[in-house]
Amino acid sequence: MLPLHLAAYTLTSALGAGLAPTLDALRHQRSGVQAMRWETLDLDTCLGAVAGLDSYALRADLGAFDCRNNRLAQLGLEQDGFAAAVRTAITRHGQDRVGVFLGTSTSGILSAELAYRQRDPGTGHFTGSLDYRHTHNSYSVADFVRSYFGLEGPAFVVSTACSSSAKVFGNAQRMMACGLIDAAIVGGVDSLCLTTLYGFNSLQLVSRRPCRPFDAERDGISIGEAAAFVLLERADSPPAGAIVVSGIGESSDAHHMSSPHPQGLGARQAMQAALDMAGLLPAQIGYINLHGTATPSNDASEDKAVSGLFGTATPCSSTKGHTGHTLGAAGGIEAIVCALALQNGLAPGGCGTEQLDPDLKSRYLLANIELPLQHALSNSFGFGGSNCSLVLSKVAA
Repeated sequence: MLPLHLAAYTLTSALGAGLAPTLDALRHQRSGVQAMRWETLDLDTCLGAVAGLDSYALRADLGAFDCRNNRLAQLGLEQDGFAAAVRTAITRHGQDRVGVFLGTSTSGILSAELAYRQRDPGTGHFTGSLDYRHTHNSYSVADFVRSYFGLEGPAFVVSTACSSSAKVFGNAQRMMACGLIDAAIVGGVDSLCLTTLYGFNSLQLVSRRPCRPFDAERDGISIGEAAAFVLLERADSPPAGAIVVSGIGESSDAHHMSSPHPQGLGARQAMQAALDMAGLLPAQIGYINLHGTATPSNDASEDKAVSGLFGTATPCSSTKGHTGHTLGAAGGIEAIVCALALQNGLAPGGCGTEQLDPDLKSRYLLANIELPLQHALSNSFGFGGSNCSLVLSKVAA
């Protein structure tokens, strides 16, 4: 595989808008997950919410797309000079040579939830204005980003639960390998909605307190929202210090609709495939960003896969204690966390974890470690056994 250069990247989550507050939160092991009132939610839980979305306004010409998810997308696009970098790439490659491949799980479904509240009590007819195509539709966020930049290249949305915005890196790589595009905007956007919150609660997977990955007393996830964007370009000769995607591994074990394979077989297959594509041995990975949801079965399954492949010495952690589980945006968010780790020589310690589960064997970090890193691995494992692992590498001098 020809490595793909992360020419620009940005993320927005409960930790703040842009890379700077994210890196600061990682350095200080600060969480954005907190107990709060949101919408009409009547659950005893904690959320990783992005501040200010209710009052944030979309660009006037994009008003048809107005919903929480697309407002979050625009807020994310406008951080860290990302939009300017994309426009420069469009000038260089052409509007039809830049693809848009994004992940989401629920898109703008909150808009439909609000519309149902406004139905006529007698007829049940909608009385508000629900623009399904531009808001609720799963493709909405890719359509929005494509319209934001005036792009004419291929665009689509991947919705494979929590692996969605990791798998889009593979889509972009294959599109470039086929010669269809020269660059791509990848990542994911997922925003809070009642469907997700009550849905995961019905599965008894939501914790009442901020989540505690790999903790002996872990009891479920904390749901968050986030937007992650990466501009990928062919990496024929990236400069020293550049971050590239050097390996992508995907698997589909289909063990169960919502439970992971107890031995982590599909997860291990994805990690091995990513290593093989990158031409690396397990010992060359300096840090692993775990999927690490803080549910008992998920953490145990991933631990078996990680310790079985990498042994017990490779530093690893889950940053879902910082951001909450951002679902369809998680893969993109955590790939960017790996990029930050490589750029700054920082293996971040987990946030919220107090007492490690003695049955888990991986080297889970409770505190930050500063060390030179050249290769990092990011895991994203979704419902139905849809697994994706990414290897990110720092180009040596």
